[in-house]
Amino acid sequence: MIEVQNLAKSFQYDKVALKEKKKKAQVEVDPREDERQFHAVRNVHFKCEPGKVLGLLGPNGAGKTTTLRMLSTALTPTKGTIVIDGQNVIDKPLLMRKQIGFLSGKTSLYRRLTVRENVRYFGKLHGMSGPQLEDKIDKIFDLLNIHLFENKKAEDLSTGMGQRANIARTVIHDPKVLILDEPTTGLDVISAKTIVDFIDSYRGSDVSVIFSTHHLHEVESVCDHVTLIDKGITQFSGTVDEFRAKGGGKDLYSSFLALVSSGEEHQTPAKQQKELMGEV
Repeated sequence: MIEVQNLAKSFQYDKVALKEKKKKAQVEVDPREDERQFHAVRNVHFKCEPGKVLGLLGPNGAGKTTTLRMLSTALTPTKGTIVIDGQNVIDKPLLMRKQIGFLSGKTSLYRRLTVRENVRYFGKLHGMSGPQLEDKIDKIFDLLNIHLFENKKAEDLSTGMGQRANIARTVIHDPKVLILDEPTTGLDVISAKTIVDFIDSYRGSDVSVIFSTHHLHEVESVCDHVTLIDKGITQFSGTVDEFRAKGGGKDLYSSFLALVSSGEEHQTPAKQQKELMGEV
C-alpha cells in the first residue's frame, strides 16, 4: 500500500522568473505564489491499497505531475510523507525505487535498440537475467500486444507503439506501486484501450496503481478511487461513487466541475497564507 500525507513542494524563483512575476503581479494572482517561491503542491493526501487503481484528476497546472514525480523519488518533497508498505520513501529513495514503476511524459527508449532489447536492458538494470527475464518479457508483451513489433527499433515506432513499449520497461521489475502520468494522452483508440485494459489487469493483484488522466471515461472504467487536486491541494479523495455524488449523482464531469469551481478561489488571503506556511 502507498499512503501520502501532507505532501508539499515549493520551487525557488530564479532572478529572471522573479522579474517577470513582478511585471504580471498587477493582473495575475495565483494563491500558490509568494515573494520568492512557487508552491506547486501545498497539501496533497491520499492512499492506494494493493489491487486498487486510483485516478488522479485535476485541471492543467494543478500539481498532478509534481505530485507523481515526488512519489517516484524524482523530486524530494518540501514536506510531508510517502509510505510504501510501512517504509518511508523519502528516507530511503534508492531502496524504495526498486518498489516503484514510474512512467512520465518524458520516459523514453534507446532509439537504436529494438523494443525487446530495450525492455531486456531495463530488466537487467533491475538484476533480472536469463530465461526468467525472457519469460517475463513475453508475458508483458502478451498483455500489451507488443509481439508484432518487438523487433522494431524504437526510432521506427508509432506513438502508440512507443507508449506500450515504455510501459513494458516500466513494469518489467514487478513494482509494488505503479505510477503512470497521463499514459493514454495523444494515443489512438486501439492503443489507449490496450493500455487501459493493462491497467485494469492489476485490479485484485498485489500492486497499487496510480495514474493521472484527463479522460473521465477511463476513471469510470478502471478506477476504484479518485483523488482530485486543484491549485496544489487535495479537494477530494474517495471512491468513484463518492466522487460522482459530489456532482449530484449525475456524472463524473459534473463532479469535477463542482469540486474545482468550489475550491481555492473562494479562500481568504489569510487562509491561503497559513497554508503556504504549513499552519493548517
